[in-house]
Amino acid sequence: MAKSYGAESLTILEGLDAVRKRPGMYIGTTDSQGLMHCLWEIIDNSVDEALAGACTNIEVTLHQDASITVADNGRGIPVDVEPKTGLTGVEVVLTKLHAGAKFGNSSYNAVGGLHGVGSSVVNALSARFDVEVDRDGKTYRMEFKQGHPGVYEDTADGNPSPDAPFKRTRRNKPTELRVVAKVPAKRTGTRIRYWADPEIFNSTATFSYEQLIERVRQTSFLVPGLKITVIDENIAENTGENTAENLNENIAAQDVIDADAMSDVAVREAGPSDGPESGTSVAESADQAAPDEMDGDLSGDAESDAMASDEARSDDDAEDDAAESDAVSTGLHRESGLHHPRVQEFLHSGGVVDFVDFLSKGEAINDIWHISGEAEYEEETQKVVEGGQLHAEKVRRTCGVDIALRWVNGYDTTLLSFVNVVETPGGGMHVDGFLNALTRQVRKTVESNARKLKVNLRDSHSKIERDDVLAGLVAVVTARIAEPQFQGQTKDVLGTAQVKPIVTRMTDKQFSEMISGSKRGFKEQSSRVLEKIVGEMHARVQARKTKEVTRRKNALESASMPAKLSDSQPGNDDIAELFIVEGDSALGTAKAARNSMFQALLPIRGKILNVQKASVSQMLSNKECAAIIQVIGAGSGASFDITQSRYNKVIMMTDADVDGAHIRILLLTLFYRYMRPLVEAGHVYAAVPPLHRIALAGKRKGEYIYTYSDDELAGKLAELKKQRIDFHEDIQRYKGLGEMDADQLADTTMDPRSRMLRRIRMEDAEHASDVFSLLMGDDVPPRKQFIVENADDFDRSKIDT
Repeated sequence: MAKSYGAESLTILEGLDAVRKRPGMYIGTTDSQGLMHCLWEIIDNSVDEALAGACTNIEVTLHQDASITVADNGRGIPVDVEPKTGLTGVEVVLTKLHAGAKFGNSSYNAVGGLHGVGSSVVNALSARFDVEVDRDGKTYRMEFKQGHPGVYEDTADGNPSPDAPFKRTRRNKPTELRVVAKVPAKRTGTRIRYWADPEIFNSTATFSYEQLIERVRQTSFLVPGLKITVIDENIAENTGENTAENLNENIAAQDVIDADAMSDVAVREAGPSDGPESGTSVAESADQAAPDEMDGDLSGDAESDAMASDEARSDDDAEDDAAESDAVSTGLHRESGLHHPRVQEFLHSGGVVDFVDFLSKGEAINDIWHISGEAEYEEETQKVVEGGQLHAEKVRRTCGVDIALRWVNGYDTTLLSFVNVVETPGGGMHVDGFLNALTRQVRKTVESNARKLKVNLRDSHSKIERDDVLAGLVAVVTARIAEPQFQGQTKDVLGTAQVKPIVTRMTDKQFSEMISGSKRGFKEQSSRVLEKIVGEMHARVQARKTKEVTRRKNALESASMPAKLSDSQPGNDDIAELFIVEGDSALGTAKAARNSMFQALLPIRGKILNVQKASVSQMLSNKECAAIIQVIGAGSGASFDITQSRYNKVIMMTDADVDGAHIRILLLTLFYRYMRPLVEAGHVYAAVPPLHRIALAGKRKGEYIYTYSDDELAGKLAELKKQRIDFHEDIQRYKGLGEMDADQLADTTMDPRSRMLRRIRMEDAEHASDVFSLLMGDDVPPRKQFIVENADDFDRSKIDT
């Protein structure tokens, strides 16, 4: 017997306890990906200060005890009291979810950290979390244990540990920041050191130095003028074996760039000769030269102790083993080998142009082309007003677009996208707008220069596809907007719909001048790019033809045809018809109603896969979709050849109800996406089965009249009464095709002499593509808006046309 269920059964998780209970909600996973995501959240907060123009230096320090420090010279987390909670700004930011200065536009415009949960989530998932803030000539400090504020007893000894004795602050008692030092009045910044909690992250969670360097490097490209330094204290400071000259031979040497010049990538590998004197790190040199710059760690004593510890060790292997042992003891493994410099610095001034240059591998076809600009759009948002209430209002936003691209010899595509320096590996609206415009302008230019490029426009296969344009493309697409809408906390895909048309318009205008050669200095480059793209098209077409040669000439030769196919007799290909029938019950009637000389039947079970949302592999693994493609026998996608189709007509025969209409649109989506020439040539039809049957009486007994809608039925009955023609009052209504007998189904739906069919037309391919993307794609808000706006304009005659 089940236990009683009442209010006492309910559990309330307060504060950050909910984060610790369900960490995957906030960081995705509790393995290596989640471990690195915590670091990205802290780094992104410092980067947001740089985007706001308040930070020029960020330093990331990897300590030997597996803890990490992120320090910046931004404005520093506010230390005054927040009126609503009575807590200091530091405690609000680090213990309250959805708290921060990024919900309005007064302190930040374009930011990466958007939801106000980043720092507090990392705090909740850390065994220990220390923060120091430089403001107003003072250094303020707080500590937390698993998200709860308090004081560690080891603060003064310069060797902090999450295992040290901890005195937790009493509940509901405001925690005052402790002033621990004085600093120059102009110095500001935040330093955070945290130890990931082994109780949260599983034993397979591994910190990746390569991922950190890759993320830091790309951030330095995206924020010109921001210097980011990575220090790994697991690398000995004064041992020649760890200098840049003696690193693994497979590691490419990085050029040392003068920070004042702010030119290309600045990666400085510190060794005995890097500082002004032996044993001095780059970070220390910067501090000695500019006393007002930020500190590299939580305290000078801690760094001095670490240096002294490093110098006291003479055996690098022993040091590495000890560091790895410390990391394993916390349950979080570090990478072995440590084949990298102790210090690496990154600084760029060229932005996305430098980024594309860095990503380009192989011989360049053209120079790096740059697309940039700003445009405004209107958006409805929830604004925080007095009293903390939310109020919906329409606001004007500014969208900044910055794109760099070039083509190189090769076939691989390198396309990276970002929103406010946060990478969006899943793309989104900014990428869709860029690729749509890019493909359209290339096609337009190729058509205008068809003779010069030796492109036969009359050949339907000689059409530029997106894959042809993407081959060898290296591009970085960035957008900067306030309050972007991401899909999920991990921010993989941009969902702000207004960004797409802005990026499309900018790419259309600026790229068209480049690819057409009308812009000064681009004529020769555009010719080389077009020749490469057309070459890719010819190679694709030739590959398709080669594949067709090896394809079986007749699909009937294959023994793997679906067993449920009731095929027509061979030799009638010019008039052969394939009926795709909904359900097995209708199949039985259809077998008796068909003319097997030229009519074939293929039943499907219910609603097939929505291929607009699925990948090619998912579509091919779906039994119903694969069976339809196999039976038609002309291939799919780019390799589809209509001349190989085994049927002259493909007819969708579904019930005359809502489910039947849904199945038809799913089938049409399959044909449009993967067998589009069938639709373009007018070979796809929808059967129109009747809804009602009127049995006549009297002199016309044995005759029947079929109607196809309730309105038509009412009109026909009124007409019969007016003409005084007798009929049975019991009007038969068909709920499905299976309710008809063979003669009725043949007369109304299958016999060419009496049936009614609707031909599916596609007069505007681009419009059709937009409609399918809108109605059947992943993006829900535009579809909802379309339904709301067009609900009053519903026209039954438009269904299935």
